[in-house]
Amino acid sequence: MEKSYSDSYKAAGVDITAGYRAVELMKQHVARTMPEGRADIGGFGGLFPLDMGGMKEPVLVSGTDGVGTKIKLAFLLDKHDTVGIDCVAMCVNDIICCGAKPLFFLDYIACGRNFPEKIASIVGGVAEGCVRAGGALSGGRPAEHPGLLPEEEYDLAGFAVGVVDRSKVIDNTKMKEGDVMLALPSSGVHSNGFSLVRKVFDVEHCDLTSPVAALGGKGLGETLLTPTRIYVKPVLALLKEVDVKGISHITGGGFYENMPRSIPEGLGVKIARSAVRVLPVFDLIQRTGNISEHDMFNTFNMGVGMSIVVAKEDADRAIKILRANGEDAYVLGEIVRGDGVQLV
Repeated sequence: MEKSYSDSYKAAGVDITAGYRAVELMKQHVARTMPEGRADIGGFGGLFPLDMGGMKEPVLVSGTDGVGTKIKLAFLLDKHDTVGIDCVAMCVNDIICCGAKPLFFLDYIACGRNFPEKIASIVGGVAEGCVRAGGALSGGRPAEHPGLLPEEEYDLAGFAVGVVDRSKVIDNTKMKEGDVMLALPSSGVHSNGFSLVRKVFDVEHCDLTSPVAALGGKGLGETLLTPTRIYVKPVLALLKEVDVKGISHITGGGFYENMPRSIPEGLGVKIARSAVRVLPVFDLIQRTGNISEHDMFNTFNMGVGMSIVVAKEDADRAIKILRANGEDAYVLGEIVRGDGVQLV
């Protein structure tokens, strides 16, 4: 690449040599995610060896998302090594709701200016997310957009592809009254509701670093930037041993929008408000912003990152399996006649 250089393009705001440097820096991160430990990036397509052994009718499942305005916190704190985890999480947590095991992930980073070390830090987070999800980072694309984005800013999005045997696709056809909904705790706000969070705290002008007693002594910025929890491996372990009837990834729209997506028509879920293990950060958001409880549960995950429905007789065993795999799961509610979420 030593002959690939353009003074004119650089003067217009795009330094192609910085792109080459970024690719070299990110190769070590990509290699962590590949089965062979290789990082064959820099070509025109990402390669992934596909093994469908043991599946009678494999179905590919895809999901795509970004980090949203949470990324503004990364700018303000100049910390860029965790937003990639968020990006992966938002995609793989969606496809695991169908029972699909993630195969590979691709990212897209649009930036005002390509600072190679910063891009490599972002990709390092993406790679860490892929490791946590058990999938490969098979490729990606950083792109400079001078004049469209400020030099120091970027946006991050991506997509994941997974696979599941058609006979094992999770749907809600077996769900019935009396089934139990389990909660998998979140790590914090995850990657949704940040337009409201930023408004509540006026993050561009507030103290993000000083310890906050209500947050256990952590700074507000550190707490808000905590990456989204990835649930793939614990859920896959559960699926091997328990008949799961429905899974919801609790993202934007909170309880009221996401939980009904895994429940059939004619049924709803009844949840005791006292059963929800609300994280301190949500109490702080609600008090500071004077937000109604309905709006909180209709915007944020409130400490529940994922909900899983199983038969009542399987609940204890499911909780035991999930806890053995690092998830402090607990009973959240019960499937009842009706519709939507009944928070009582």
